[in-house]
Amino acid sequence: MPRNATAPALPGLSDDLRERLDAALSDVEALLDARVDHADPFIAEANGHLLQAGGKRFRPLLTMLAAELGNGISADVVAAAAGVELTHLASLYHDDVMDEAYTRRGVPSANAKYDNSTAILVGDLLFGTASDIIADLGPEAVKIQAQTFIRLCSGQIRDDRPCPPGEDAHAYYLGVLADKTGVLIATAARYGALLAGCSREVIALVTDYGERIGVAFQLADDLIDISSTSEVLGKAPGTDIREGKRTLPIIYALESTDPADARLQALLRQPTHTDDELAEALDLLRPHPAMDRARAETTAMARSAQDVLAPLPDGEVKSALAALALRVVQRDQ
Repeated sequence: MPRNATAPALPGLSDDLRERLDAALSDVEALLDARVDHADPFIAEANGHLLQAGGKRFRPLLTMLAAELGNGISADVVAAAAGVELTHLASLYHDDVMDEAYTRRGVPSANAKYDNSTAILVGDLLFGTASDIIADLGPEAVKIQAQTFIRLCSGQIRDDRPCPPGEDAHAYYLGVLADKTGVLIATAARYGALLAGCSREVIALVTDYGERIGVAFQLADDLIDISSTSEVLGKAPGTDIREGKRTLPIIYALESTDPADARLQALLRQPTHTDDELAEALDLLRPHPAMDRARAETTAMARSAQDVLAPLPDGEVKSALAALALRVVQRDQ
């Protein structure tokens, strides 16, 4: 049964455009349900485990909005949106294995409900299903999917490793985010414009916009991992601290020369191994100036995405894209 998917309230969105977006998002949900189904009941259940838990469907929405810059939403645009969302969903199965996560979207993670092997294989199956959908959209779409997948995996590999000695930690981190998160959101926008017949200039513009808001989206997620609670987040907070990852607020906190930050820095320099250490690190980091500094940079990244839209003619789609850029970073505020 398709879930009720609706477009968020964005400034200046006409009733007509909202209805088109809502109808298209419902079509995406129906296609997702149809494509994760399987003759084997266990595979069907595992395939649909995280899908049934819901999600923001941010990427499909972006595909639809980008299409509205051209000839509008079509069956191919809906298919591309579903392919991108399945690619994202598949990556979550793998992420939870890597993070040893117990919950996702407020339900047990696939690795917790089943096991690591099943979660990995289901993720692979969903990646294959996404590629099967995209294969019907032509050779250029297939090439984009392959290039996106390469960057996504490269970003995940680099994210799982420390910044190499001698490299700038800040620049390294932003590069990782561009690959592991930005590229798929860029592809969501790129497909919408491409399949709606937009000019190459507009396709390049929305691709750049998409990658920038993708980075901003992940920056906001990294802040939420620190600032939020299990109830709001749908999973345990502090995952990045526990794993010793250097996200933006952690990078800034480690740069501090204030002697009062010595204990926090000691906790952040290595993965925390106990719940008490993690709780202490969160308590020290949440009110730290590093959080405000990271929030300011996150907002600046969203603003840079808005700036990319300048060449587009004024209208409700441009306004909606501009509003969406800020919306993705205001979830932590």
